[in-house]
Amino acid sequence: MAAGARRAPLARNVIVLGGVSLLTDVASEMAYPLLPLFLTGVLGASATALGAIEGVAQSVSSLLKLGSGWLSDRLARRKPLVFAGYALASVVRPFIGLAQSAGQVMAIRVADRIGKGVRTSPRDALIADATDPSMRGRAFGFHRAADNIGAVVGPLLAFALLRYGRGIDLRRVFLLTAIPAVLSLALLVFGLKETRRASPPPPGRSPELGGVPLLAPLGKRFWACLAVLFVFTLGNSSDAFLLLRAAQLGIAPALVPILWALFNLVKAAGSGPAGALSDRLGRRPLLVAGYAVYALVYFALGQASAAWQVWALFALYGVYFSLTEGVERALIADFVPAQRRGAAFGWYNLATGIGALPASLLFGAISDRTGAPAALDLGAALALLAAIGIFFVVPGQTQSQQESPTDAPTPRDETVLR
Repeated sequence: MAAGARRAPLARNVIVLGGVSLLTDVASEMAYPLLPLFLTGVLGASATALGAIEGVAQSVSSLLKLGSGWLSDRLARRKPLVFAGYALASVVRPFIGLAQSAGQVMAIRVADRIGKGVRTSPRDALIADATDPSMRGRAFGFHRAADNIGAVVGPLLAFALLRYGRGIDLRRVFLLTAIPAVLSLALLVFGLKETRRASPPPPGRSPELGGVPLLAPLGKRFWACLAVLFVFTLGNSSDAFLLLRAAQLGIAPALVPILWALFNLVKAAGSGPAGALSDRLGRRPLLVAGYAVYALVYFALGQASAAWQVWALFALYGVYFSLTEGVERALIADFVPAQRRGAAFGWYNLATGIGALPASLLFGAISDRTGAPAALDLGAALALLAAIGIFFVVPGQTQSQQESPTDAPTPRDETVLR
């Protein structure tokens, strides 16, 4: 990889999509850290109900990520799918402020996650389409950093509104999430410009959907990597449970948004450097280290007994995300040809999300019956198992460092599709 490639500016679409994700996360993270408190404190839901809501929402989202990724490979444009997904989430999210039951919250969360499912794989494919392989980790790291900056601003806004806003309660905070959401849609409509992509590959021998090979060969290493990621996902329950654990250890409700902002600040600070580092060192060291940090955090949260420990562990939890979020996406793009990126990201998002339902249900059930420490220990054990698996299935070099890469950079056509 040439040094000049690393110093080259990021593509316009990468920057625009980073801004869209930043504004969207301002909206979503104003609501998310308050949701467990709203469900259990205002609506009287149990930990098991919380697990069901988050698990169902995430699993539905994951199934749609596969379909939307595959569809984006077959269409001339990915932007309509990306816009539709962001628009749906932006419309339904504020209605949490009007919900009167856990069932209504579940319906809203599912609709919100449907929007995420529709947009995520096409969006990640757009980032890969616009980026040279030698800058792939940096590009995805930038996007995750922008996303996480929004996740810092959102909780801080929620805290300020609850602490200093006159007559503003949890419900009003949920309603106000509509403002940054609308701004993100405007940036997406007027800022994102697609470049023409190569024609999709012809149907192969694998099972087909609408004449298109949904299971077209992506390589044994790709599927082995997804299997490892799925094992990790089974121990990666909703972060809502970690927020409940924080409350159990003495974090005051008014400080929960600040705790969540600290967590996301660490994520934002580390995502860009970690992505760029993976371009130089390879994806494997970052992923193994990230899963090891995750295991440490989960185990330590189970043993923690004081509020100050929660602050330290949530900051360390942000390190795990910095090391893995952008790097995992760059790894998926390394494995597959340009014409199959949408489907590959769909399978990736399915593998990392479909386990959300059993993971969250299991965590909630164990927490209700034997306590949170036992559930946290299970998550730590599965993370260590995944770290071992990653070491064996992920190559030590990035694609751009290999002599015969399987994927060439996407040709850049000056024709712009609006």
